[in-house]
Amino acid sequence: MMLSDLQNKDIINVFDGKKVGVIIDVNIDKDGRITEISVQRRKFLFFSAGVVKIKWDMISKIGKDVILVNVKG
Repeated sequence: MMLSDLQNKDIINVFDGKKVGVIIDVNIDKDGRITEISVQRRKFLFFSAGVVKIKWDMISKIGKDVILVNVKG
């Protein structure tokens, strides 16, 4: 799977079922593994709600259209 494939998926929080946002960047360790994704939170009108960083181990499932994450709060 390519990064562009991940960027086209919506990020959904399994705790509340809400859309978190979309991937804008990833952090990669020295061994080439993704350790964290940076997600642009949903925009409200013309304002960005910021960026949230989600550790790779917080991802519970990568599906065809969405990525399910376990993020409390």
